[in-house]
Amino acid sequence: METYKTLEIIQNKEDSSVFHLLLNRPSKRNALSPELFSEFPRALSSLDHNPNVNVVVLSGAGDNFCGGIDLSELKASERFLSGDRGRGGGEDPTTHQGFCTKDAYFSVKEVDLAIVADLGTLQRLPSIVGYGNAVELALTGRRFSGPEAKQLGLVSKVFNSKQELEEGVRMVAEGIASKSPLAVTGTKAVLLKSRDLNLEQGLDYVATWNSSMMLSGDLKEAISAQFQKRKPKFAKL
Repeated sequence: METYKTLEIIQNKEDSSVFHLLLNRPSKRNALSPELFSEFPRALSSLDHNPNVNVVVLSGAGDNFCGGIDLSELKASERFLSGDRGRGGGEDPTTHQGFCTKDAYFSVKEVDLAIVADLGTLQRLPSIVGYGNAVELALTGRRFSGPEAKQLGLVSKVFNSKQELEEGVRMVAEGIASKSPLAVTGTKAVLLKSRDLNLEQGLDYVATWNSSMMLSGDLKEAISAQFQKRKPKFAKL
């Protein structure tokens, strides 16, 4: 497996299909550097093409998830301003589930740096927290807490400690990983597509998707496991 300077990939345990992708610059609060922008899509592509990976947990090494753009490198480099950002390859993050601790804080900080938030923040945030809330957060750049993030719908749960968070994330990740990879992939695809469709179109889309799913061995295995009262064993993607 490829090694990285700004990231680390860790398997949850030897026989697990859950892998952790860590932003690995703890001394810099895992701030976003040009090198990280280059390595991140390569790491995601590597995980995406690994048949042993069903779930990827994105987190930060140390006490911080991500401190935003690395201002020291921003000052010294024009790459952030030139469009050379190493984007692409990854899935839409809005399909993923977010967790945090009660002492976590968030901000849309770009306005304080005299730039407009990019990388999809202004495109995705309104659909998550509501247009009015997104406008207020983006224009003020204020910090908001973990509990407020939960209230806004930005995260799904708030934990009392990092230890509780890690255990909670592990349980969710292993739960998802135990499901049919085809069903998980299909559910995410339909959820994403449905954002751009009306109800009738969405129903037609999922019906078409499920008609092809009927041909997979996962359905047969799931039914057999139910009758035999055992855990299903699904084929890899």
